[in-house]
Amino acid sequence: MSEYTPYANRYGFSDVEPYEIIRRVSEKCVEIRSMKAELSPDWSPEFVAGGFAGHCVNNGSQRWVYSVDVNGEVLRIRLHKDGTYRSKFGERFKLSDKPVKFRDYNF
Repeated sequence: MSEYTPYANRYGFSDVEPYEIIRRVSEKCVEIRSMKAELSPDWSPEFVAGGFAGHCVNNGSQRWVYSVDVNGEVLRIRLHKDGTYRSKFGERFKLSDKPVKFRDYNF
């Protein structure tokens, strides 16, 4: 685990949610807090006919504005033998040098 990795992103199927690392408990355990993420005002989804209700053609170019949420959810995640970080609920996390938010508009 890098000393300079300040974020952990939760991967739930195709969506991603940003968390910030607020405390390193041990070499294999960190405490994280959810972050606020709002769509950037210069980006909006563009839909065309297709799929069930439409297809978002610019899904891969999403831009988000991140901020600290002092009242955000706090979790502990632990490094498992397979190299992934997971919460006690089984949610998968990846440590990162930047926060990531992704909403799959095509799911």
